Amino acid sequence: MTKERNYTTILFTTILYLCGFFLFLEWLYPLEKISDTTNSMIFVLYTFFCFFISLFQMKWWIGFILKGFALLFILNGLYFAEAILSPLWIEQVRMELTFNFQALLYREWYYLTPMFRSFLFLVLIWLMSYLLHYWFVQMKRVFLFVMLTFIYLTILDTFTVYDASVSIIRTFVISFMALGIASLIKEMDSEFIRFGWFKNSLVWLMPLIAMVFFSAMIGFTAPKAEPQWPDPVPFIQSAAENSGGGSSAIQKVGYGEDDSRLGGSFIQDDSPVFNAYTSERHYWRIETKDVYTGKGWVSSDEPNYIEQENGLIALETFGDSVETERLDAFVEFYENEMINKLVYPYGIDEVYSGGAVKIFLDTHSEALEARENGEIADLAGYQLRYDHPSYELNALRTSTEEYPADIIDQYTQLPDTLPERVGNLAEEITNGHESRYDKTKAIERYFASSGFVYQTTDVPVPTGNVDYVDQFLFDSQVGYCDNFSSAMVVMLRSIDIPARWAKGFTSGEVIGNDGENNIYEITNANAHSWVEVYFPETGWVPFEPTQGFSNLTDFHVDLDRTTEDAEDDILEAPEVRTPEQPELPEGEAMDTAEPDTNHAGGVSVKWWHIVSIVAVIILVGFIIYKTRYKWQTRAFMVKLNRNGDAETFQDAYHYLMKLLDHHGYTKDPDQTLREFAKRVDSGYSTDEMGELTSYYERLLYKNEANHSRLNEVTQLWKNLIYRIMG
Repeated sequence: MTKERNYTTILFTTILYLCGFFLFLEWLYPLEKISDTTNSMIFVLYTFFCFFISLFQMKWWIGFILKGFALLFILNGLYFAEAILSPLWIEQVRMELTFNFQALLYREWYYLTPMFRSFLFLVLIWLMSYLLHYWFVQMKRVFLFVMLTFIYLTILDTFTVYDASVSIIRTFVISFMALGIASLIKEMDSEFIRFGWFKNSLVWLMPLIAMVFFSAMIGFTAPKAEPQWPDPVPFIQSAAENSGGGSSAIQKVGYGEDDSRLGGSFIQDDSPVFNAYTSERHYWRIETKDVYTGKGWVSSDEPNYIEQENGLIALETFGDSVETERLDAFVEFYENEMINKLVYPYGIDEVYSGGAVKIFLDTHSEALEARENGEIADLAGYQLRYDHPSYELNALRTSTEEYPADIIDQYTQLPDTLPERVGNLAEEITNGHESRYDKTKAIERYFASSGFVYQTTDVPVPTGNVDYVDQFLFDSQVGYCDNFSSAMVVMLRSIDIPARWAKGFTSGEVIGNDGENNIYEITNANAHSWVEVYFPETGWVPFEPTQGFSNLTDFHVDLDRTTEDAEDDILEAPEVRTPEQPELPEGEAMDTAEPDTNHAGGVSVKWWHIVSIVAVIILVGFIIYKTRYKWQTRAFMVKLNRNGDAETFQDAYHYLMKLLDHHGYTKDPDQTLREFAKRVDSGYSTDEMGELTSYYERLLYKNEANHSRLNEVTQLWKNLIYRIMG
């Protein structure tokens, strides 16, 4: 029997050590993805060799020689042309080691050679073979390494380009196998398992393996919540590859100035940029661009910044006929989040920042810039005064005045390479509409009714001669605010309606109130682009074609001029606002996806999800109820050990009576405690209940708390509890 048992123990520990080996391989597999290692198989083979030597427990000096020679053999094959152990080889190794140890001594890590880094890594593998043998085979303590492996893989999966989805599943299966085997070996060694056939049989491995694989399959196939934070890997990968011009460019959201090449996917960034103290929601404008190149937007002229005397801004985006309300606002930027251009609302009249700061206006892009001593100043905060506009719908619909020649020339520009079908589509959409406003609204509505999808991933970047707007309108039909706004501007220009591309931020979310104004938090996720259309009697009017967004501009109807069409437009000025989202840093403005009313938290809620959750809750509640006496017993034991006073003992005695009642020993109303105690002692063949009752009566009726006996009666209570609980 001893020989069979030793054989079984060796087999179990071998399986356990193999689990450690396969877990350690999960640390090696990502090397080629996250480092400049070109062939990780060499390290895998050396790992197998070291674990193989450790498994057979050779004498330490034999293992040292074998592992050391294998290490030198690998290094020689990778980095040396001379024969191993030859005089020239030894001299080169000596020089390499001398150089690298000097670099270590002076902490000049970047001078370490590839040979020395490989040497250190092979030594680490060597040491890990010993450490894991100690943990898994000798101590049977595998949980720490299992936990470290899971942490390692999750960090790599989150912050590197390595996809650990399959690795996590493998690690789960291997880890739980190892934990189960280690626990059973401990139980057998402790003689808690008294059946020899069970110790010497592998039959118990089958349910263990089945349970682990079944649990893994349940976890793999069960519905999972969507990530609550954006995946940083696409941004890390695109930054590492310096992407931005390919069809799969992925960048981080936020305001940027280079809009010459639009398109590509982005990742979310909810980092706050500034707070705005104001009473109204509106766009926070930064600049406009007037030349569409077929790939993106640029300005037709070089910046022409003119100083604004005393901070009074000479910028008019709308005429005197527009109804306005004089308002004040304060903009306060977060630390390290300043923008080198000012954000401002429509109707900006005055900017005050204090000190020697002067404000300059670019007459072409209408961007505002703060300068101090001739240098661009990043203002932490500034005060704004503006005339908040409200556009009259009938005035827009009845606009018939001729466009100024300079407006027509500058804001109907289109590249010669624009496909003809873009203009044909615009003509088709606006066919049957007479007024400029109705044509503009028809194009704005087109995107909401023609299958276009707001999407921030897998958004193409046009290559070659492909036009950005044409690709969006006819090929992909997916995109974010840059796609929608650019397409609307281009289609309006194709039917000779002056329009331009505006960018900045949406209003953000209310986070408080200072007594007079709401406090809006504007984040990188609120960076946005929209459309401005020119009406001769009114000026530049904002429009919002992007799916899931509402126009933040105020519109109203003059009741003296109300028409049936105008009343329809009242309904068209939306008030419902959805979370906004951003643009790319290098001019690729972006926004949030269109809200999905059938999803909550990104997870589709179906009836069987609810039934499953309710079933799990009921099951957990039933288990807790059925095992309530076990948990209560443990709680009282902890309380007795911790406090050990008379009051605690009384509570423990009352619980003992309750437990006895649950197990069929109910005290009759006319029965004394001593009579009941005799009955219990008779049933359990003990005298413990009698002694506990005697101590309880003295404590209760005579207030005799014999603290010297408290530990003794506590042990009696525990012994009786164990008898009752079986």
